[in-house]
Amino acid sequence: MAPVATLEREPAQDKVFNPFYSPSIADDGNDSYKFAQYKPTFPDVAWEPLKEIAVAERALQADPAKKALLSAASKVITLTPAIGTEIHGIDLRQLSDAQKDELALLVAERGVVFFRDQEINIHEQLALARHWGPLHKHATTPVPKEPGLEEVHVVYNDSSRRPDPSSFSALELWHSDVSYELQPPGTTSLKVITGPETGGDTLWSSGYALYSSLSPGFQQYLEGLSAVHSAVAQADGARAAGLPVRREPVESVHPVVRVHPATGWKSVYVNPGFTRRIAGVPKAESDAVLAFLFHQISENHDFHVRFRWEPSSIALWDNRVVTHTATFDFWPATRHALRATPHGERPTSVADYEAQTGKQARDRQREVWRQQGVDVPEVKKGADARPRGYND
Repeated sequence: MAPVATLEREPAQDKVFNPFYSPSIADDGNDSYKFAQYKPTFPDVAWEPLKEIAVAERALQADPAKKALLSAASKVITLTPAIGTEIHGIDLRQLSDAQKDELALLVAERGVVFFRDQEINIHEQLALARHWGPLHKHATTPVPKEPGLEEVHVVYNDSSRRPDPSSFSALELWHSDVSYELQPPGTTSLKVITGPETGGDTLWSSGYALYSSLSPGFQQYLEGLSAVHSAVAQADGARAAGLPVRREPVESVHPVVRVHPATGWKSVYVNPGFTRRIAGVPKAESDAVLAFLFHQISENHDFHVRFRWEPSSIALWDNRVVTHTATFDFWPATRHALRATPHGERPTSVADYEAQTGKQARDRQREVWRQQGVDVPEVKKGADARPRGYND
């Protein structure tokens, strides 16, 4: 009789933490580091649940031509047709209120706007963010060691903790910040204060462009749906890593297609990081629709812009109309950034926007073509509509 094969027991593995849901507790112990006061800490405090708050949309006050802002720039670079603008020659510390309003409108239109060589400090960054709305305090992610900065979100990785690719996939890292809140963020800013020589880029994906890419029937279908956004996995991840949860997790139901209050444009509003299911449809249908949208967000490069950070670069993006992700390709270098995050309005569906404003919500791409003088006929619906290819 042949001998019976035996399986060797694999050695016990350390518990694996997903870095998206379990915040980095890396610290190389270098107290002489230039920005040691902004290294991450996790205060064990309890905060009350968030309540609905009034938010004034400053971009509605802006000059649509943005003359005050753009005339002050030495160069304005449109990075891709769908998303991303880089501005040179402006000091964010010196903006007038009119320029701040115009910047919010530009961010709403372009999704994300970049500046380099900015000396703005974190207190000034917070003050700028407050112009656009009350600031969000994150329930689980780190805040700086320096007291009084609980409204700052710290992004920090160094050589002491290597990202483990067995704990996450690139797809699930795409997200819109804290979309599970009742009033998720609007015009958000992130400044890199220490970065690797190469790597650690951030990518953004346009929800406007995703909506515009869809067939009219699918657009109409999505406009009638809502989805559940959940903070539970992030809270569970913090607790699994032995970290406090400062505010109990919530789940909110938001429209799958929301309308930006300043542009009036429709944007797909789901993300792999926090959107868990579409409400009121069979699970198989929800899974299929979300999987399609998630892969479009992450894989369709027509929707993307990628930014290579330098120290003192700052990005301002509108969390209502873009998703983003970072690359984890820079270990063992240090990457350290500070985020200021103002609340936006409660997400508004197409039907509610049109009922509340008396205006028609619009497709961004069609609006851009009209502004360019391009005559784009409406796509036919029904049996007479035939798919057409590039070679027609």
